[in-house]
Amino acid sequence: MSHNNQNPRLPEEIGFDEQEDLSDESPQIKAPLNVNHTPDFSLLGNFSAFNPWRFRSLKQGAYFLQWQPKNSRFVRYNGTMRVERHRSGVTASGDLYSHHAFKPIFFPSFRLAPNSDPSPSAGIPIFPRSRYHCYLRVTEILESFTIANKFTLRFEKFDFDSSSNTWINQGIHSAQMYFKSAPANYPSGVTYLKGALKSPAGVDLGSISMGWVSSFLRKATLEVDRVSQSEYPADNGGATNWQNVFNTVNWDLEVYESDTNLSEPSGQSWSNPEMHAVMLSRRDSANLDSQWRYYLIAVRRLDFTSRGVMYDAFSTDSNNIPREGAGIASHWSIPNQGQWGAVQGQRFGAAAAPYFRTAVHEIGHALGLYHNAADNGFMNTTGVVANSPGVFPGNIQWSFNSQDAKRLRHMPDPWVRPGMIPFGSPYNSAPISLADSIDMSGPLLLEVEPLLSAVPIGAPVRVSVTLTNDSDSSIQVPDTLSLKDGHVSGEVIDPSQGRRSFCSVMRCLEEHELHSLKPGSSLTSDMTLLRGADGALFPQSGLYTVRLNTTWKIDGVDVRVSGQRNLMISPAEDEQHAIAALVTLSEPDLLLTLAIGGDHLEEGNKALDTAMNNCVLAPHYALVKAKNLGRRFGKRKANPDAALKALGENPVLSVSEAEKMTVILDDASESALKKLPKSLAAKFKQCANESKAVKKRFEKIGIE
Repeated sequence: MSHNNQNPRLPEEIGFDEQEDLSDESPQIKAPLNVNHTPDFSLLGNFSAFNPWRFRSLKQGAYFLQWQPKNSRFVRYNGTMRVERHRSGVTASGDLYSHHAFKPIFFPSFRLAPNSDPSPSAGIPIFPRSRYHCYLRVTEILESFTIANKFTLRFEKFDFDSSSNTWINQGIHSAQMYFKSAPANYPSGVTYLKGALKSPAGVDLGSISMGWVSSFLRKATLEVDRVSQSEYPADNGGATNWQNVFNTVNWDLEVYESDTNLSEPSGQSWSNPEMHAVMLSRRDSANLDSQWRYYLIAVRRLDFTSRGVMYDAFSTDSNNIPREGAGIASHWSIPNQGQWGAVQGQRFGAAAAPYFRTAVHEIGHALGLYHNAADNGFMNTTGVVANSPGVFPGNIQWSFNSQDAKRLRHMPDPWVRPGMIPFGSPYNSAPISLADSIDMSGPLLLEVEPLLSAVPIGAPVRVSVTLTNDSDSSIQVPDTLSLKDGHVSGEVIDPSQGRRSFCSVMRCLEEHELHSLKPGSSLTSDMTLLRGADGALFPQSGLYTVRLNTTWKIDGVDVRVSGQRNLMISPAEDEQHAIAALVTLSEPDLLLTLAIGGDHLEEGNKALDTAMNNCVLAPHYALVKAKNLGRRFGKRKANPDAALKALGENPVLSVSEAEKMTVILDDASESALKKLPKSLAAKFKQCANESKAVKKRFEKIGIE
């Protein structure tokens, strides 16, 4: 048994030149597949007409898969096998979920009743996410047709650890699969096979069966809701619509328009938390264990980006069920510039082709796909496509890139179905590690500088990151190093050398591009660290090392720059500080409150109030409280005066945080501004000297 925590590789094509296990029964005859992906028996000429043998093949589509372990009365494994036929052969993969043979009945008295399997006659079955067991990467299967009544099935079995989202390779399993008559609960005449499953060591593991249930590989539902002023993105203005886009990747996608008059909670522009909250309250169904269900909301404008966003990830995912929904903005104005071709100057919703393309792009993110610049397919960004050869939108490729199409067909269920593996996890067969990319340290310098050299336990840690071009030529770098983008990750090394990772809070900003950093020039950004995938990043006092990695692609090649710096976490000053620190270190939603805010994060806001009631921690969280008060949420209006008061006299805040606060100060009343403490005014003035934007706003509101 091989223990491998990397993700399973996608199955390879099984071509016609591979040899089958023929046994001693009847010879196997192979022929190429025709354009409809079915065996072309006419190529055999008169032999076919007089041949007394029966030709058997595997029909393309989804098969109901069942493994009944030997000597197991209570548990079996149900799932699907996906068989894709193409000119060069067959690609196949499968997933299995545990199924209890009995279920408890408590009334009128306790008993165990049979727990029936899904009916194959109902089509592709859907199973509870919590029951997911393993992924099958098929390495051998019947690729054309046979006159024998059996063939060899081989697959790598990858068991799934849901606590860490990792896989354990259990090796190559095999079975001699015999063509049988389908049981009564199958439609008549379908392909059905059964065999004995063997472990890599040849041990009998019980029986395995597979029966055809659908010509599609997967099925899902997409609900589209919108405000009345936004268009329904039904198609590209021509023949391309949702159904034929997903038919090309063998998905049975049901798309329907539901609500057409959503109310706008705080004006025409929507925040990510507002879209997430509306999804939870207005969607027609939320049972992801009985249906793969995605949600798209069309609104007039978006707060965090211009065209579209898959909002259900990272800090926006308030119910911790990832990749359920996305949003698009119908009232974004397409720039009146040449690269936008025939649609320049138009309102986005009125330009059917790019509007529909963005809708598919964002749902692609909900399906677990990332940006892909290999062609002008759906997962490339709209801005890049507009700048590509040809006149936009005529240069749009109305399909997924071939690798993305393969992922949609054959990635393990947890990657593509909603509510399982979070967005941002690496899915390629050999995940890019730091050792696999080009180290640009030398030509580029990444400096990490904590705002404070010592931070009290329980408080967030603010760091400044500066990327400097120390070479003699310009270098393509990301246009931002913010934790709201996908280029920054890192780890915190604690006093006992334990490691805790953190990564970017990723959003789909389609206009995000690289820019040329000239020799001697620098790019600076601030970030606030509190929690990561392993919990609190700074859970005890002592000396820590913060290590940051910035990664991106130059001409398709992965490059990286790393930097690190030490800082001290000081111990609790008294019992009250210790109690408050315990709350801030223990509450996961406090990170969401810090990153995006919102009244709906009740537990996070309670932890924030606990910190604000402690004199040691309050200055470190004052900016978070002020932002929440100074921004609208739903029907609650922004209160800049209360935000200004929440800052106190000496808050801890970075240059970028001070810049954001001056936006709130712009709307504060004259009486509130006159009460601005001198120490706070001095802090803003110091930040203004480093930021022209801050200085300009200070002049506007009269702070000298």
